Amino acid sequence: MSPGELTITSWLWLALAGVLVGVAKTAIAGVGSVAVVIFAAVLPARESTGAILPLLVCGDLLAVVHYRRHADWAILWRLLPGVLPGLLLGVWFLAVADDDVMRRTIAVTLLVMCGVQLWQRARAAEQTTGVAPVRLHGATTLGAGAVAGFATMTANAAGPVTTVYLLRAGLPMLRMIGTGAWFFLVVNLTKLPFSAGLGLITPTSLLRDLMLVPALLAGAGMGILLVGRLRQRQFEVLALGFSAAAMLLLL
Repeated sequence: MSPGELTITSWLWLALAGVLVGVAKTAIAGVGSVAVVIFAAVLPARESTGAILPLLVCGDLLAVVHYRRHADWAILWRLLPGVLPGLLLGVWFLAVADDDVMRRTIAVTLLVMCGVQLWQRARAAEQTTGVAPVRLHGATTLGAGAVAGFATMTANAAGPVTTVYLLRAGLPMLRMIGTGAWFFLVVNLTKLPFSAGLGLITPTSLLRDLMLVPALLAGAGMGILLVGRLRQRQFEVLALGFSAAAMLLLL
């Protein structure tokens, strides 16, 4: 779908999605789920998974520039190896799934990820000081990476499971955002050739993303300001709330 074929209303929705991507990358990852839903509603669902990807990479670059000093590299190196098998499974799925299946897959993936976040909050509520750091075993790390890989390839929805993993590792808000920024930059750059090979990224989609960059920059600025005013518990509640809203909208 070329930029000229979109209505003014569609462009307004996509601009809102651009703002939300900026907020998601610099503040609350769950907001990105709403942006995914908007793209899937305005564009064909299967096409939308690749159409939003270059915009996500732009947001990742902004987040890395701003939060690069907060990354926990030890956790990153443990988490990344498990992503590739999940990505490859997601590539196969995208190659065989039609548009209706993709729309439902995005919704169900968001629903499952939302449930994971809800479970995590219930566990955290049992403790007076939030989520206690735990030593995460190799199998848990590989499993989290694989689930994140499949979720991000098929629905750009790995944020919740990654957030849960980083919370269980005991990372505070800024270190979690910084680690997530590097993680998603690497993962989304890895996804680019796969999405392009499946025909989901085209010159037309790149032009559309370029036109949405100003909205992304506005959202990134809003996110940076928001982080300075959020406490850890508020951060977690907002992430869950936006993920749940996105799932309900798509279903």
